[in-house]
Amino acid sequence: MRVLMISKACVTGMYQRKLEELARLPGIDLHVVVPPYWREGPRRLLLEKVYTAGYNLYVVPMALNGNFHLHFYLGLRRVFDQVSPQLVHIDEEPYNLATFQAMRLCQLRGAKALFFTWQNLLRRYPFPFSYFERHNFAHAACAIAGNQEAVQVLRAKGYTGATELIPQFGVDPELYCKNRPSTQLDGPFTIGYVGRMVEEKGVQVLLRAAAELEGEWSLRLIGDGPYLPQLQALSSQLGLDRRVVFQARLPSQDMPHQLNGLDVLVLPSLTRPHWKEQFGRVLIEAMACEVPVVGSSCGEIPNLIADAGEIFPEGDAQALRYVLTRLMRSSDLRAELGRRGRARVLARYTQRQIALDTHKVYTSVLQHGTDC
Repeated sequence: MRVLMISKACVTGMYQRKLEELARLPGIDLHVVVPPYWREGPRRLLLEKVYTAGYNLYVVPMALNGNFHLHFYLGLRRVFDQVSPQLVHIDEEPYNLATFQAMRLCQLRGAKALFFTWQNLLRRYPFPFSYFERHNFAHAACAIAGNQEAVQVLRAKGYTGATELIPQFGVDPELYCKNRPSTQLDGPFTIGYVGRMVEEKGVQVLLRAAAELEGEWSLRLIGDGPYLPQLQALSSQLGLDRRVVFQARLPSQDMPHQLNGLDVLVLPSLTRPHWKEQFGRVLIEAMACEVPVVGSSCGEIPNLIADAGEIFPEGDAQALRYVLTRLMRSSDLRAELGRRGRARVLARYTQRQIALDTHKVYTSVLQHGTDC
């Protein structure tokens, strides 16, 4: 099967591992379109060519780069002409112009198409995005949803086609694995957060929970974002400056080492009218390293963690403090959750497993038309 994937997310080198795993599977001739970079606010995420074996990579210029809804590819038609794909995996939300662009080319070439969605809030879009969405719903052979609520949103919006629940990317368990530094054994109990510093990620809840923790502990907060000054001010206000370390965002290849320096990772996300947690990738990264995880009840977090970590009601600092106290006092509980976490990742969230699940969708679409 000749498959063309269109994915701005694959500018990130670590995510290309899924592409290599896909390309190794039987009967697939994989071609992938990426832009030379993706603009994220003031930063450019430049294309990293890290895992590129076994498939053809096309670097295609992008118009309106950085505009999530309106970007599109310049020269995409030429790639279609070169590849003559049987199936096109549009790694974009159905209401985006890039999805509409690729879907129209699929119609002209007689190729099957599927799209990907994370959207777990029922939101109605104005024209032209509503038109793009309706058109893509009508012509897609299948939809891949990254979380359970995204499937419900598709149905509520009128999409009647086949759907499959598969996260966009997994982790490489050979890179993300247990490798604790020996110095950690003698240090304080280390609590960590990794992610964007924005209000909805709930780091302020974590700070308030930590403020009344007893014993020897430290808190490591890794990431950048507009809410960082407020969090630093709150840390000082709570008298935590000597226990809290703020670190800038790190390259993805440094993450396994950083995670292994933690005794527990916390993702305290908060539901907001415009957002709730769609997945929580850092959770599976920590779980793969056998670091116990604690997550709020926001969005997909409870489904992702299941019985391989601890869940607390979102926004409840007292409940989070209770969970952290239990973990601090019990190395046996931490070890058990660490084992469960890695087992869950190996069963569901490796790049290879996600590639296998995606390959099944491709095969089914090409064999049965619109039935994933």
